[in-house]
Amino acid sequence: MRKYLLLSIVSVLAVAAVVAYTQAPQAAKLDVVKIKDDLFVIHNDFVPGNVTALITNEGVVLVDDKFEVDSANVVAEVKKLSNQPIKYVINTHHHADHSGGNAKLQQMGVMVVTSEQARENMVEGKQPGLSNITFEKHAHIYLGGKNVEMYYFGRAHTNGDIVVYFPAQRTLAAGDMFTFGDATPQLIDYSGGGSAKEWTKTLDGALQLDFDTVVPGHGVVTTKREMAKFRDSTLTLRNRIHDMIVQKKTRDEIVKMLQTEFHWAQLHFDRSLNGALAELQ
Repeated sequence: MRKYLLLSIVSVLAVAAVVAYTQAPQAAKLDVVKIKDDLFVIHNDFVPGNVTALITNEGVVLVDDKFEVDSANVVAEVKKLSNQPIKYVINTHHHADHSGGNAKLQQMGVMVVTSEQARENMVEGKQPGLSNITFEKHAHIYLGGKNVEMYYFGRAHTNGDIVVYFPAQRTLAAGDMFTFGDATPQLIDYSGGGSAKEWTKTLDGALQLDFDTVVPGHGVVTTKREMAKFRDSTLTLRNRIHDMIVQKKTRDEIVKMLQTEFHWAQLHFDRSLNGALAELQ
């Protein structure tokens, strides 16, 4: 009981922090985590999302770039790692805590890469910093003799989620398709095309890649095993909701279950509940 209470408090506080930050973002305090000699994560405590940086002798490739307010600090951290310019930033999806720095980076000549669906979401949301390059299923960036692979496996957190694979480093940047830690329960953004039903299959596709290390969209750097456990939790979530709908449980009963078993907070109910009830009948 004490553990559940602690997890619930952490979840509520984390979601409250997300809401406050997105309404009036302030630059996050950043630190750098080394994965390999040429691969680093520019990390912070939960909000906004992680940034992954691949260093080459011809330039730097970033995965995600946080909010606009974080752009100068992200660039400063990259400069500590390399004197090479940033050449590309790959957005794992359209949300501003992963793509908000696009416009400022584009002013520096950086090319922005997304899935086609993510760009459509950016256009619909009238976001600045639209992607210059899009792809449908699979693409590569070759820079400085190094290979970065991008894959679209389907709907998950949004309809435009991609993973970025660094084969030589055996590392995957997963975006919000996978978030790690007790304070980051699964958030299905139905307004952005997300899907509880398809999320599991999408993760199955990503898990077929050959990697050991995972950079989650939010949370600390972790392992493929933890991502597989998260995959299983997406299946459990959708089955629990479906079963309760079939059993004709009330909306309030389903809400209570999601609070108790999955630590959903108000942000999750606002963004995910109606869509999940409609999708998982």
